[in-house]
Amino acid sequence: MPNSSSVSEFLLLAFTDKRELQLLHFGLFLGIYLAALLGNGLIVTAVACDHRLHTPMYFFLLNLALLDLGCISTTLPKAMANALWNTRAISYQGCAAQVFLFVSLAGTEFSFLTIMSYDRYVAICKPLHYGSLLGSRACVQMAAAAWGSGFLSAVLHTATTFSLPLCQGNAVDQFFCEIPQILKLSCSDAYLREVGALVFTLLLVFLCFVYIVVSYVQIFRVVLRMPSEQGRHKAFSTCLPHLAVVSMTVSTGLFAYLKPPSITSQSLDLVVSFLYSVVPPAVNPVIYSMRNQELKYAVRKIFLYKLLHHQ
Repeated sequence: MPNSSSVSEFLLLAFTDKRELQLLHFGLFLGIYLAALLGNGLIVTAVACDHRLHTPMYFFLLNLALLDLGCISTTLPKAMANALWNTRAISYQGCAAQVFLFVSLAGTEFSFLTIMSYDRYVAICKPLHYGSLLGSRACVQMAAAAWGSGFLSAVLHTATTFSLPLCQGNAVDQFFCEIPQILKLSCSDAYLREVGALVFTLLLVFLCFVYIVVSYVQIFRVVLRMPSEQGRHKAFSTCLPHLAVVSMTVSTGLFAYLKPPSITSQSLDLVVSFLYSVVPPAVNPVIYSMRNQELKYAVRKIFLYKLLHHQ
């Protein structure tokens, strides 16, 4: 991607300038990163190894766990390295790679959250049609469409953003390369094309969110009419974690991109971007496994197998 400016590297925003706090942040980030790797890794292993979890719901959950691993691995290791080595630099190519991977993975993740709401809607509101509407072929096609749309979106945004001439320095006001912060460095009216692309993407996200809300309104209407308390409990245990993950992802993401300029500050931007890019991948495995007995049982089986195997 040609760039008419001579920027060869960007400077990311440090969380702090004090050496002791930098090392403390490194330790904190390392703990969060390892927790995310462990939690999502366990979900991937459990779903892949336990044949009873080879269902559409868990197939989509496996994809979500892989996306969470990708998302947090795109942003946090570089921030950890910068905190450890007391530097702020990221190469031009590294910055472009961060933007591409983050946009691709985040877009794909939201597509999967939408697909998962459709899965729950069919399972609870149209159970007799579940096998025909969500067969293995349909699941693979939906997954391929989600990954493909995320990839195409990332190509569009990355190509548009990094073809802009940059003349406002090279300091990015964020702990990872984020499109709105790079647009601030542009000195050309061409950045309006990328703003237009971002608005279009946000509109699509909003439409997906509306679809998720409408699906859940229908789901809760059916669940609350169920005669058996056990049936209601089982339905809620598969729906509420998904709803919690959607709410957290959408609320933090939208606040980051749509908050009014009057309440913008560097520290607030850092906290908000940390909330939407780092916290969900680390917390999602906990949310999904908290009320899910099948997943808990599969994870327990992995630990028991490892324990017996080592003995």
